[in-house]
Amino acid sequence: MSEPFNKYLQRFIEFLRVEKHYSDYTVQFYRYDIEEFFKFTSEQSIEDLKEIEYLDARLYLTTLHDQQLSRATIARRVSSMRSFFRFLSREKVITENPFALVQQAKGGKKLPSFFYEEEMEELFAVCEGEDPLDIRNRAILELLYATGIRVSECTGIEMKHIDFDFSVLLIKGKGNKERYVPFGSFALEAIERYIATARKFLMKPTDHHSFLFVNHRGKPLTSRGIRHILTTLIEKASLTRKIHPHMLRHTFATHLLNNGADLRTVQELLGHDHLSSTQVYTHVTKEHLRKTYLTHHPRA
Repeated sequence: MSEPFNKYLQRFIEFLRVEKHYSDYTVQFYRYDIEEFFKFTSEQSIEDLKEIEYLDARLYLTTLHDQQLSRATIARRVSSMRSFFRFLSREKVITENPFALVQQAKGGKKLPSFFYEEEMEELFAVCEGEDPLDIRNRAILELLYATGIRVSECTGIEMKHIDFDFSVLLIKGKGNKERYVPFGSFALEAIERYIATARKFLMKPTDHHSFLFVNHRGKPLTSRGIRHILTTLIEKASLTRKIHPHMLRHTFATHLLNNGADLRTVQELLGHDHLSSTQVYTHVTKEHLRKTYLTHHPRA
């Protein structure tokens, strides 16, 4: 990567972190996508960002298709480049965004994976022990399923964010946006039990932080730690599928809609800026209804 290109990349990364408040995970994807584009420009002997035109952007899109990348990956790459060049335009580095008019053909959206209610019961069953880590894991599972919060949001919960009287959480989401999320009696009982027993056991006398969930050393639990916990629960439950961090979030939304919740409420609970982000779950519920009909109707 040439020095001028790298300089602008670093400025853009700083912009994402400081002004947009994007997570390290998101910034990492932007960096990777832009560095991949810089490899392309190097192969095309493009030495100045000002030289890049619409036709170069179209050629890059063709290159991505030739690599047989998924539609979602290509769409993300194009979106990253559009944002990067929009930033360069704002900074007066370039006059026109070469990716502004590049459109990736939209394919069918992949429906989000979720757990059926019976599978959730199996997951809860494997963390019913009296061990402090079992009690903690039960509280994590109950809370993620009860609220639909992101794993990163779960790790950021502090004791002061919990209103036990009204069973409400203050959640700090993407871009430091705050929202209140209610949770039910099962999650409340699991959290209160965890705080009263397991958390005290796991915390060391020298630990003075106020984060709700801690690891076996009493330190704040990370997103990676929660992903490991969920994977372990899946293995214990002998469920024949892999888990990813968003599956419990998908399950939360799907089960709400299956049981009659309205889309706007689910949007607010999930912290989605746009209703279109929530509407994908209506496709899941329709598919669920179709399968139920085909399975149980005598003349289906």
